[in-house]
Amino acid sequence: MSWFKRKETNIQTDTPKEMPEGIWVKVPATGEMIHRRELEENSWVDPASGCHFPIGSAEYFKVLFDDNKWTEIGAEIRPGDPLGFVDRKAYAARLVETQKKTGMTDALRSAHGKINGYDLVVACMDFRFIGGSMGSVVGERIAMAIDHAREHRKPLLIISQTGGARMMESVLSLMQMAKTSAKLALLAEARVPYISLMTDPTTGGVTASYAMLGDVNLAEPGALIGFAGPRVIRQTIGRDLPDGFQTAEYLLEHGFVDLIVPRTKLKIRLTRIIKLLSNAYAQ
Repeated sequence: MSWFKRKETNIQTDTPKEMPEGIWVKVPATGEMIHRRELEENSWVDPASGCHFPIGSAEYFKVLFDDNKWTEIGAEIRPGDPLGFVDRKAYAARLVETQKKTGMTDALRSAHGKINGYDLVVACMDFRFIGGSMGSVVGERIAMAIDHAREHRKPLLIISQTGGARMMESVLSLMQMAKTSAKLALLAEARVPYISLMTDPTTGGVTASYAMLGDVNLAEPGALIGFAGPRVIRQTIGRDLPDGFQTAEYLLEHGFVDLIVPRTKLKIRLTRIIKLLSNAYAQ
């Protein structure tokens, strides 16, 4: 039984909105101002400080896909409210409000296209949509992306940016951990490469499932990566945490991340990894 809706969509009108309008943008890390055009041309990374601005699927697709050409997967899947959930407001109302605010239908979009001439399937999360939480639609769109990658033997990239499972969908959300992990196991059996990119933040059930299952696990500089947040862990164990705990750099040092890749070098590094893994799996 499906807990989401299917609806025909116009891809052009189902695109996330751009960052707020304005010629100049303030860099959070330094307080300095940078011209929007310069920032966009540098993949939304401040050249001076290396500060990575949070971006969504539209921006990542533009960074990665050749000539910004791609075909969306699973755009017809829309979220429902199977539990009739209400906290401070009804979940159904929260969905409508967030869809209007972001121009997105849910927290993840999947697409396939070319990256430096190589086929690639990309599933990209967006924190602007209810904290990038993983609900039934996110899980289903990832499953559809995995199926497309397996059927057509195209490498898969999942870009994580999330607070974890979507509690408004309760166990239906948690089920996505098992579903996506099982799908990735089938992808591995088919010997199709899977690359995981963890951005800021990558936490909760996503970290406990598909984010850490890549053939190669990448991270953006300074990204917060973990299951529970540092404050929760500190309160639970009753002591201070190591410096830099749960940052991408800390995880790289302790073997949980294979490589930290600045966004400005992401496309070329991914191309090299795709070539390496594709050659290895072809043997």
